[in-house]
Amino acid sequence: MHDKIPLSESRINIDLNTSFSSIDTGMVEKFEKSLEEYYGHKKSILALSSGTSAIHLALILCGVEEGDEVLCQSLTYVATINPVIYQKGSPVFIDSEKDTWNMCPIQLELAIQDRILKGKKPKAIIFVHLYGMPAKIDEIVCIARKYNIMLIEDAAEALGAEYKGKKCGSFGDFAILSFNNNKIVTTLGGGALICNTKAEKEKAFFYATQAKEKESHYEHKEIGYNYRMNAAGALIGISQLKKIKEYLQKRRAINDFYKDYFKEFSGVCFFKETSLYVTSNHWLSCFYFDNRVVDVDKYELMEFFKKNKIEVRFLWKPMHLQPVFKDFPYYGGKIAESLFLNGLCLPSGSNLIKNDLKRISESIKKFL
Repeated sequence: MHDKIPLSESRINIDLNTSFSSIDTGMVEKFEKSLEEYYGHKKSILALSSGTSAIHLALILCGVEEGDEVLCQSLTYVATINPVIYQKGSPVFIDSEKDTWNMCPIQLELAIQDRILKGKKPKAIIFVHLYGMPAKIDEIVCIARKYNIMLIEDAAEALGAEYKGKKCGSFGDFAILSFNNNKIVTTLGGGALICNTKAEKEKAFFYATQAKEKESHYEHKEIGYNYRMNAAGALIGISQLKKIKEYLQKRRAINDFYKDYFKEFSGVCFFKETSLYVTSNHWLSCFYFDNRVVDVDKYELMEFFKKNKIEVRFLWKPMHLQPVFKDFPYYGGKIAESLFLNGLCLPSGSNLIKNDLKRISESIKKFL
């Protein structure tokens, strides 16, 4: 009987029995320094309990308060949006564009202009690098600056991806990373907030550690949170980050395999870079069916994979289609919706071996 092939799994190269004895109180700070070194010492980075907590702190630092509108990419995971609600803000959803599947700059600017006409200038923009594919950053940054709107870069899925030679996470007023169990680099649950200044990092640290004032007693003038990363996770993160080049090479090799394999199937469109200045980390390898060319029941294919113990997933269901967000504005057409209806994510974990890829490809061929 075959073992199950998971969707995305990071390699943990650390001896948990011996290494945890070396944990000290400064381990989290050491991990932060490792991340700052990875970003060329141009950023101040705070290690946190999750990517969601990092987005929440970014919104607080951007001044998002009750009633403020935040422009959000619709095709994303719900964790991108929930912190807006934590702040009692209102998300305004933006459709994707076809090249990168990310926030459409055209629809973004139309939304800003329309919200301003309605007397509701947005307070911030959250854009995502979906599945590790960099968004159209130049256009989005230009629009944010044009209208003087704070920009939050959700690079939760994009550690190691690059745009014009710069690492994703380098472009926003704030950026966030995730080190969840399924990410290329993991701390077995964790995240980070990327700041442009030390002062911003210090303010974020204040909120992440229960907003304790600098007094000899416990003094609190603002609401704080328990968002700091733990030392054990930081220890794992230090070990993982040292091997990021190896992990990226593995993910890209898996993607190259799929990309080459899908060439023989008409109507099967593989998610890939469409520009020479974009480098995806290929966190997940994805494809969609062009239903004008091929008629495939995606649910039957999912069930077929399940019987063969191969884990595949639908693409994210767009947020504007989620019942919980049904009353919030949406700008765009049907691109995000079409991707959801016709797309799938394939197993892409760093632990995949040749036999796994062979089994996956043979299953796809047998079904199609």
